[in-house]
Amino acid sequence: MAVLIVVSAFATRGRAQETIVVLDPEKTTVTFTLDATLHTVHGTFRLKSGTIGFNPSTGTASGMVVVDATSGQTGNQRRDRNMHRDVLQSYRYPEITFRPTRVKGKVLPGTDSQAQVEGVLTLLGADHSITLQCQLRGQANDLHATTQLVIPYVAWGLKNPSNVLLHVADKVDLSIAAAGRLTTAPPQN
Repeated sequence: MAVLIVVSAFATRGRAQETIVVLDPEKTTVTFTLDATLHTVHGTFRLKSGTIGFNPSTGTASGMVVVDATSGQTGNQRRDRNMHRDVLQSYRYPEITFRPTRVKGKVLPGTDSQAQVEGVLTLLGADHSITLQCQLRGQANDLHATTQLVIPYVAWGLKNPSNVLLHVADKVDLSIAAAGRLTTAPPQN
């Protein structure tokens, strides 16, 4: 998920060269918020890996961002056990992935900018097309990107953990703050 954000950051570097962004799992955060009866649930996931290639001339993107689904936690062991067993089925689907396909927007190095990143989010083994609105900040070969999105997890086939006493929203808010390093690859013939 987060890696796709980083790819667009230096779109103006080398028109014939592919820009490659490698995300730093230690400097990237994936957080979520879920409304529930009487309180709001906050949680986190860890980024496992992320590499994105981007062609600034065509806008095409490739690569993969991998989030460790088994790392999800909310600070409540019982709730986390239920989330992994009943909602995410992380024993069966240990990764949540994002494959970027296109980047739209002009990015100028050394300035704040915005970009749209289109791609495919795979959750519980099913593919979902999404577009992320990304805020980008770059300096030299470092890139920082943030985005937020709403995932309609129930509409996407995941179980709503609501019960008689607890009502949980059918959508979850996701926030990503990604950091990565930027390089360029020689043009391909």
